[in-house]
Amino acid sequence: MDDSHRKAAELHDLAAHAHRAAAEHHRKQDHLTGHELSRKALEHSHKAHQLSLQAHEKTAAKLPANALADDAAK
Repeated sequence: MDDSHRKAAELHDLAAHAHRAAAEHHRKQDHLTGHELSRKALEHSHKAHQLSLQAHEKTAAKLPANALADDAAK
């Protein structure tokens, strides 16, 4: 796994953790902390998505053109 894929996976993990923490705070009626954690989770998710797209573009750029056509046909 290359570096950009690893970073994206780490950000996805961070987002999942922040979502779980936010849900726990909401369950305890601590809505301000829950809201802040939800916002952080969304930020991590967005960054992870952007890194995933970049990693995909880099990987696709390295493949021969006929490999991309084969994938599209599947």
